[in-house]
Amino acid sequence: MPNHSLDLPSFHQEQNSKIWASVLDELGGPAHDNIVGPTAQQLHLSARGSGRGVVANLRDWAGQGETIDAKTATSNMVAVFAAKHLFGHDAETSSEDIAETIDGFVQGLLSFPLNIPGTRFHKCMKDKDKLEKMITAKLKERIICPEKGQGDFLDQAVKDLNTDFFLTENFIISVTMGILFATVESISTSVGLAFKFFAEHPWVLEDLETEQEAVIGKRDDKNSPLTWDEYRSMTLTMNFINEVLRLGNVFPGILRRALKDIPYNGMLVGYTIPAGWTIMVVTSTLQLNPEIFKDPLAFNPRRWKDIDQETASKNFMPFGGGTRQCAGAELAKAFFATFLHVLISKYRWTKVKGGDVARRPMLRFEDGIFVNISKKP
Repeated sequence: MPNHSLDLPSFHQEQNSKIWASVLDELGGPAHDNIVGPTAQQLHLSARGSGRGVVANLRDWAGQGETIDAKTATSNMVAVFAAKHLFGHDAETSSEDIAETIDGFVQGLLSFPLNIPGTRFHKCMKDKDKLEKMITAKLKERIICPEKGQGDFLDQAVKDLNTDFFLTENFIISVTMGILFATVESISTSVGLAFKFFAEHPWVLEDLETEQEAVIGKRDDKNSPLTWDEYRSMTLTMNFINEVLRLGNVFPGILRRALKDIPYNGMLVGYTIPAGWTIMVVTSTLQLNPEIFKDPLAFNPRRWKDIDQETASKNFMPFGGGTRQCAGAELAKAFFATFLHVLISKYRWTKVKGGDVARRPMLRFEDGIFVNISKKP
C-alpha cells in the first residue's frame, strides 16, 4: 500500500477545504458539545411543530390528483421547514428557491472540482455561496437587532456568540449549513426509500399501521397532532426508520483526522496511520456487517428488536458517531417519524414507477420514485 493511500486525493483536499473546512476543523470536543446541546434542544422543539407542515404538504399532494416524485417533493417540504426553524427563512416572501439551491449544492458536492462555468462543481460553489449569503444576512440582522429574534437555532447561536470563546460568525454559518444539508438530504432520501420498501414489503406497512392505530386509539381527540411522548413510544416506527437508514447509507462515509499515529490491526497488521492524515470511515462496512446484521442486504425492521443499544452505537452510524454525531440527527428522525405517522394514519398510496437506486457516490433514485397519494375515506 502506498504511504499516502489513506489520505484524500489532492483535488478532494482542495474541495473539502473550500466547502467544509471550518466544520471539519472546528466541530469537535468542546465546540461540538456546546453546539449540539442547544441545537438538539431547539430542534426537538421544532420537530414538535413539524406535523402542521407535513399535514399541509400531504394534503396538497393528495389534492393534486396526479403522480408526484416523492424524493423531490419531500426535499422541497423539508428544505422550507428546516430553513425556517434554523435561521428564519420565509419561503413565501423570499425570491430564492431554497430547495433548488440546496439540491444544486448537493449534486456537485463530491464532483470533480473543476470550477469553470458549465461544470457541476461550479454550480455547487455558486449555490454554496448563495446559501452562505442567505444565512449571513440573517445572522447580521440578529446580531444588530436581537430583539427581533424568532426563537430559532440562530437566536440561540447569537446568544452564545459573546459567551463561548470558540464561537465565531463563520463557525455558526458553517454549522447551520451543515445541519440544513444533512437534514434535507437524509429525510428526503429516506422518504423515497420508505415508499420503495412499502411497495416491496407489504407486511412492513401492516406492522406500522397497527402501531399507528394504537397510538391514535389512546387519544381523547383522534385528530390531535402527534405528541413528543407518542413519538418516543413508536417502537416499530423507529425500528423501520433505523432499517431504512441502515440500508440507505445516505452519506458515503464519515471524515475524521488522525490526531496521533494509529496502529492499524486490520488486514495490514503492522501498518500505522500517521498523525494528521484524513481517514474516511465507510459506514456501509459496519451497517452491512453479516456478523452483526444477519442477512444484511435484506430489509427487515424486525431485526432491531434483538439489537441492544451498545451494539447499535458501535455498528450503526447514519449520522456519524462518537463526539461528532450530526447535530440534526434527532430532528431528522423526529420529522421522518411525524411524516410516517400522518401518511400511514390518514392516506393511502400506490407506487407508479421508479425506485431504482444508485450511488454517485451519494444515494440517488435514477428514475425517481413516483407515487399517487389519496386521502383515506
